[in-house]
Amino acid sequence: MDPSPRRRPMRIVAPSRNDPFLRKFSEVIGGPLGRFTAPGIVTPGFFTVERVLILFTTLSALLAVLVKMPCRAGGWSTPDHFYQACYSDWPELFRTRGLGEGVFPFLTEGAFFEYPVLLGLLAGATALLIPGQEDGATALRSLQYFDVNALLATGAWIAAVVLTMRMSGRRPWDAAMVALAPTAVLAVFINWDIWAVLLAAAGMLAFARNKPVAAGILIGLGTALKLYPVLILGAVLVLALRTLRLRPAVLTFAAAGAAWLAVNLPFLLRDYESWRYFLSFTSDRPAGYSSIWFGWNLTVERYGGATVDAAFINVWAYLLFALACAGIAVLALSAERRPRLAQLAFLIVAAFILTNKVYSPQFVLWLLPLVALARPRWRDFLIWQFFEVMHWWAIWMYLARETSGGAAQNNIDSPYYVLAVLGHVLATVYLMGAVVSDILNPAGDPVRRNGVDDPQGGPFNGAPDRWVLRRAKTVQVPLEAHAAPSKEAQ
Repeated sequence: MDPSPRRRPMRIVAPSRNDPFLRKFSEVIGGPLGRFTAPGIVTPGFFTVERVLILFTTLSALLAVLVKMPCRAGGWSTPDHFYQACYSDWPELFRTRGLGEGVFPFLTEGAFFEYPVLLGLLAGATALLIPGQEDGATALRSLQYFDVNALLATGAWIAAVVLTMRMSGRRPWDAAMVALAPTAVLAVFINWDIWAVLLAAAGMLAFARNKPVAAGILIGLGTALKLYPVLILGAVLVLALRTLRLRPAVLTFAAAGAAWLAVNLPFLLRDYESWRYFLSFTSDRPAGYSSIWFGWNLTVERYGGATVDAAFINVWAYLLFALACAGIAVLALSAERRPRLAQLAFLIVAAFILTNKVYSPQFVLWLLPLVALARPRWRDFLIWQFFEVMHWWAIWMYLARETSGGAAQNNIDSPYYVLAVLGHVLATVYLMGAVVSDILNPAGDPVRRNGVDDPQGGPFNGAPDRWVLRRAKTVQVPLEAHAAPSKEAQ
């Protein structure tokens, strides 16, 4: 053996010949890449995969700006920003939460902000970048606040795409799902969720590179900005139990808890009421738009039935999510072959989205990197995206009706809105079913080809099973299978 082996270029998967859906459409531009080519081995020149993905994301961001142009030109006002489908929380919060008058969430005494601490600090810091604070929340300053946040969000989006690419192993082109997703174009400039997506992706990449402490810190920071990154730890826990490699999980959990406390504890001690406002706001709010609970209430109201209140939803939403997590854990611990980390993370986050008491249009961003890593098949991805785009359109038309009382022909009636919500739910369940199918039948998993086990698994990648819930012959992946790339690209 060579005592100082050099890392050779890795042959990467060519989407046009690996994905059945893309293969058909590649005929328009000359057909799939030939089987005698060597992507990843032969240098592509300037246009590397990473640079092309950055270009894709930049073009998508320009389209996202075009979506918001009616409001950039005419201002954000009710109901026009709903009818024109260009609504954004940024100018709304700038005007209504005092950001335009110098209020800094969690630092200004007596200021309440319905988001976690790190997101509040981000909102306040970007407001400081807008000149003319003495003028207040004018239309011009609201526009500038939107532009600053859109520019920064574009950078976060590009970084999230690159991070997704770097943890995808031999399949870097799968990150194009994050770069080109129609829902990302429509939703990325609504709120700050893309920053949580960035931190979650960075945490997953650190874990994939066997850096559990760094992974925990990044996931903890993501949780201090939006709740969902903490759910990734559920996938880490289940895989740690199956392999009995507990040390990486303990380090990741401890680092995540320490990072979250480092952000939250000073503000909790300084002004407890302001700090806990996010928790009380979340607990007290009724069924939120586009949740299954809101759809239920709209439906039963129409026929004179009894609706469910916040107390009922708080109990049943958590119960249903807990049952879903228990089912995912049983699946992971009893499957013939250990599931991949991205598969479990996707199932957990998707279950949270479906059972949560609110589903904002930008929540779809949470799933994009996880879908690209868990189920990189473009047909399934575009089916899901179609129904999410339909929901994005329906929620604005429904909100326009609720806030304007305008002409009936300009509005959408509640049954059609409920159907759009149902479409989003069923499309997400469809993707979850496809991932479960891949777990139960690993031979059909497009990621697990040519000896690949779990590119995002880090310390669990190639690890033998130590604890399963049933006596079954488990499929073990020889560690040597990961030592060298395959001779044939899929």
